Amino acid sequence: MAHLPLSGFRVISAEQYGAGPYGSMFLAQLGAEVIKIEPPGPSGKGGDTARGVGPHFLRDGESLYFQAFNLNKRSLTLDLNAPEGQAILRKLAATSHAVANNMRGDLPAKLGLTYDALKDVNPAIVCAHLSAYGRDNERARWPGYDYLMQAEAGYCLLTGDPDGEPQRMGLSMVDFITGTIHAIGLLAALVDAQRSAVGCDVDTDLLSAAVHQTSYPALWYMNAGVVTQRTPRSAHPTATPSQMFKAADGWMFVMCQLPKFWTIMVERIGHPELSADPRFASNQSRLANREALTEALDAIFEAQPMAHWQAVLAGHVPVAPVYGLDQALDNPWLRRTGMRDSVAHPDRADMQVLANPIRIDGQRLPNRAAPLLGADTDAILADLGLPADEVADLKRAGIV
Repeated sequence: MAHLPLSGFRVISAEQYGAGPYGSMFLAQLGAEVIKIEPPGPSGKGGDTARGVGPHFLRDGESLYFQAFNLNKRSLTLDLNAPEGQAILRKLAATSHAVANNMRGDLPAKLGLTYDALKDVNPAIVCAHLSAYGRDNERARWPGYDYLMQAEAGYCLLTGDPDGEPQRMGLSMVDFITGTIHAIGLLAALVDAQRSAVGCDVDTDLLSAAVHQTSYPALWYMNAGVVTQRTPRSAHPTATPSQMFKAADGWMFVMCQLPKFWTIMVERIGHPELSADPRFASNQSRLANREALTEALDAIFEAQPMAHWQAVLAGHVPVAPVYGLDQALDNPWLRRTGMRDSVAHPDRADMQVLANPIRIDGQRLPNRAAPLLGADTDAILADLGLPADEVADLKRAGIV
């Protein structure tokens, strides 16, 4: 691409593991120079803890997990607990537009990552914070992870079979949405700072983001006292049929969210008589007789494989196969739309990665492999004006 929307913006990223790095990766893929600050140390001991997350590794301490969250970034090793490290941070902040972190709520202030700590060197800097529970309450010192938020925000009792144990989602969706919200907050504050030349702190936290995603069921409960329950076949709580059904060779998801889709579906599958059945004449009656409707449709759908029904319904009624992760990623549609990409890594010339879901003028955003630990330290420090002998001293002292 000739130009990316965030080209020319520099973001310091003092983040690790999943949620924060996921959000700042969007900034990097959109063109920002994201400088990832990582604790110094030998391979396997220093750096983002995500570098050590297995079981699949590329080389010494370079994990595929880490690659999933840190494409397009630069890596600077720096000990933020040392006065010398703080001096470099402040020098870097003076030439940056934002600082992002996803540390425990009590740590940003201690490590000089707040607007109050950096506004004297850069009044326009934006300091974006992502913590487990927030920075201004009695839980600020609590560590927290995605699965805990799914439990406390009600997700686990909304997921799975009604008669089964509580279930978390199969993916760390709270991390992903909180990282995305974090990036949105940073960008909104950055737009204002560009106009006003005054920065600020902008915060989000995992639990707040998780609760916010309860969305319309939350409003149903808060205003009507209705607690949304788990449903068989992962069915929608109010629209039906909108659930999984058995085909001859597996499962599929059919969604008649609108009344017209029910009418179209029964016609296209060759059973218009279903719409005349008083049990299924309206969404309300279908909901009251969901179990009977499921049995009737199972008997029809089980007669043919999923590919048959997709050919019959696709483009007319919302339908999708229920794939395993391997089938989902090998789906030719991802190649057709460019959602699979490859980048060169020192240990793998053709490392497979996912493309960013955002397009600019119809084009997918460019990707490059996540950096090796400290790969950009010398270049960044030289850019800040530190002479080579001083950098060597900092390395010997374990500061960088």
